[in-house]
Amino acid sequence: MDIPRIFTVSESAHRIHNPFTAEKLAALGASLRMEPGTRVLDLGSGSGEMLCTWARDHGISGTGIDMSPLFTEQARLRARELGVADRVTFVHGDAAGYVADAKVGVAACVGATWIGGGVAGTIELLAQSLQDGGLILIGEPYWLRLPPTEEVAQGCRAQAISDFLLLPDLIASFDALHYDVVEMMLASQDSWDRYEAAKWLTMRRWLDANPDDDFAPEVRAELTTAPERYTRYGRDYLGWGVFALMAR
Repeated sequence: MDIPRIFTVSESAHRIHNPFTAEKLAALGASLRMEPGTRVLDLGSGSGEMLCTWARDHGISGTGIDMSPLFTEQARLRARELGVADRVTFVHGDAAGYVADAKVGVAACVGATWIGGGVAGTIELLAQSLQDGGLILIGEPYWLRLPPTEEVAQGCRAQAISDFLLLPDLIASFDALHYDVVEMMLASQDSWDRYEAAKWLTMRRWLDANPDDDFAPEVRAELTTAPERYTRYGRDYLGWGVFALMAR
């Protein structure tokens, strides 16, 4: 069980596998006003930076589930590095359909809503692990402005324009599901740049170290096209944010 290899190559040096900086992740944690001892479930936990730093800074405990063996091991190493391995656990597994054994105060899926077939299904899944009055965190792309063509949408890594909504429409979709949006943290252009551009050096160094790997042509193709694609399309059209929700 693993995610596509291009991600484990291009993001192998990332601690945060979405367009947030460490400062934004810390600001999000502070904004949620979590009490020490709050239990957090993170579906699609990546390299564990959210759970590990929040355990250090806010005294939470939690469990992260991720399909990538590499990222799961990086998360465990990070927990030990920050001295929180007794409070956070990382499991290599499929987050789709995962329900916690005990109810949690915060249930999160930050950038992997495909596990529930989209935003609505992921919220429904997270709600099964959530205690009354708890917070759901959803990380999701949105259009800064609607792409004029499907080609432009595909340049933003979407399959179609219909994959994402404009930000006001995304907010309205939470309302339609009977959730209040009680906080949000949005990626900035700089945090997007840091997420995307950091991949390019990682890929180039991987290519230099692995010229004969069977996967090298795919990494070379991605490195050749990614900078222009991102600056031509993604930078102008695609936003991303984390939204904190409470059921009515």
